[in-house]
Amino acid sequence: MPLDQYVTLGRSGLRVSPFALGAMTFGEDPPGAGSSVEESEKILAAYLDRGGNFIDTANFYTNGHSEKILGDWFARQPRRRDRVVLATKFFFNMFPGDPNGGGAGRGAIVGQLHESLRRLRTDHIDLYWLHNWDRNTPLEETMRTLDDLVRAGKIRYVGFSNTPAWVTAQAQTAAVLRGWTPLIALQVEYSLLARTVEAEIVPLALDQGLALTPWSPLRNGFLSGKYRRDAVTTDSARTAHVGTPAPADFDVIEAVASVAASLSASPAAVALAWLRARPGTVVPIVGARRLEHLDDNLAALDLTLSATQLADLDAVSAPVLGYPAQLHGAMRAMLQFGGTTVDGEASAVYPPLLASDVRY
Repeated sequence: MPLDQYVTLGRSGLRVSPFALGAMTFGEDPPGAGSSVEESEKILAAYLDRGGNFIDTANFYTNGHSEKILGDWFARQPRRRDRVVLATKFFFNMFPGDPNGGGAGRGAIVGQLHESLRRLRTDHIDLYWLHNWDRNTPLEETMRTLDDLVRAGKIRYVGFSNTPAWVTAQAQTAAVLRGWTPLIALQVEYSLLARTVEAEIVPLALDQGLALTPWSPLRNGFLSGKYRRDAVTTDSARTAHVGTPAPADFDVIEAVASVAASLSASPAAVALAWLRARPGTVVPIVGARRLEHLDDNLAALDLTLSATQLADLDAVSAPVLGYPAQLHGAMRAMLQFGGTTVDGEASAVYPPLLASDVRY
């Protein structure tokens, strides 16, 4: 499956590639944090040449250098800018000492957008993400400001990232009831090693028709195939930054490696193929510090996991979702359906009594 087999992002008319290109690693500010300008441009060109059209960055990635690299590249090739979906984020304060330099208040959003447009050298953002929840600003202020910017032509679509489900639900309800621009997608951490979003956020997304764009789909590279149980990592700088897998993580890592071996594929491709098979519209964000990393990730487009392989990966990575999510599965059916089958879901009888045993 090539990158130009597009999907519609949520309830919108926006068509994007099945994988987005994450530009968090574009730039070397601070030194060693990402890719050089030259390598970043090679990665960007390779993604676009393969039919990709969805690029994701943020105002503070590599202290703004990520946005500038993208802006400079598209400025040299202006015809390509209008053929891509360029997404960036606001929230992080890049002006020490200024309490209004970040967050999701009206002035902060407008100011951050102005700076992003300047660095990206464009007159609009195709998808503008709230990067985190601003507890100090009313949601109505944030959503109204974003709607004003859509009406002004500065941004075209809106999404939330790293936001509690109940906050997202409030924002979406306010937008729908007041005729403001609604959310179309949620950017969340989601992978075989990070599935707690399935408690509240994934059900909300499915109910509201919101696309999911998972970040860190390989969980800091833990699912890339580089990590083995009891092996000693030699990349001390990376370990200091992202840590190492927990002992329980290796059960999942080894299951992914087993499936990969059976398919003559890379573990990274298997992990990404599993994500793409999740319910709803799921568009993983793949990052790369080197061009070969991108090629390895995009191999997942040609990989289809069997029902058995998906079930095995589901089982070994099953998350502990906490209350009340655990009551919404087998226990709910057992308590609700009385031993019947409803919508294809069979249930047991609880307590194990016959109808004739009911005395009260």
